[in-house]
Amino acid sequence: MSNGSSPSSPRRLRGAVAVTCTVLVPACVVGGLVWQSLGGDGARGGDGGPSSAGSRGTAEPGGPADGADGRPPGSAPPSGEPDAGKPLAGKVVVVDPGHNPGNRDHPREINASVDIGTNSKACDTTGTATNDGYAEAEFTLDVARRIRTILEKQGAEVRLTHDDDRPYGPCVDERAAIGNKADADAAVSVHADGSGAGNRGFHVILPGAVKEGGADTRAIVGPSRELGERIAGRFVRETGSEPSNYIGGGTGLDVRSDLGGLNLSEVPKVFVECGNMRDPQDAERLTSAEWRQSAARGIADGIALHLGAAAGKDF
Repeated sequence: MSNGSSPSSPRRLRGAVAVTCTVLVPACVVGGLVWQSLGGDGARGGDGGPSSAGSRGTAEPGGPADGADGRPPGSAPPSGEPDAGKPLAGKVVVVDPGHNPGNRDHPREINASVDIGTNSKACDTTGTATNDGYAEAEFTLDVARRIRTILEKQGAEVRLTHDDDRPYGPCVDERAAIGNKADADAAVSVHADGSGAGNRGFHVILPGAVKEGGADTRAIVGPSRELGERIAGRFVRETGSEPSNYIGGGTGLDVRSDLGGLNLSEVPKVFVECGNMRDPQDAERLTSAEWRQSAARGIADGIALHLGAAAGKDF
């Protein structure tokens, strides 16, 4: 998704942080700064991967026959007690794969105007693509499915706004409505940018404070920022990507009030622009299945951390 407006002035990095690297990776210093400043918690979750959250409570080799509560390993917890192996049980997450591979075949439908509160916008767009033709819509669907798999293993109920199961769309207003109807604990829209070559890195778009027409984001601005900061920190950690060098002033965060998917949301929601498809260096990452798995882990881990913090837990 290309950037449609000039960025606002999000919070900048808070002071210098010393980071020691045993391998000479250019992103290490910058990534460490963003990770420290945006809520990446190095002491949490073991190696930071989703498996560390999902494996808590399993018996270690040579450990006691029963768990801490006296139950045999693997047995179900008493009714009403959370399962330590499913820390996100009871949580609902909506993942929105940006655009739709079929949008290009339905120009009339996706160009129809919908109300986003502050004004009207097109139902949707085709999204961007790499110079070699790898479509953003294909990328977002792949990453969204990977996020779903990771979070479901931790017990979350995950709903995709679409799963290549409709000819086009949904429109941006419907994408927000799906999260609202689900009363989601968190919603994340997955995208990739279409800026010029040389513009590199990821950024997370946060909702601005809007109260106009059918849009009122005031209640979700705070929790959405917390969600976005968690995701940004974990995205750096898992992917090695640097924050955008062209949006957000090095914070990896951007605040916008012109996106229907955010304006109409009633639940905490952010957009993640995973990289710039038009830059050759970013495109090399975005087209790698291994890197896309890392991106999915970063986003999923950020969601899990946000939900744990919101519930007063430590995943």
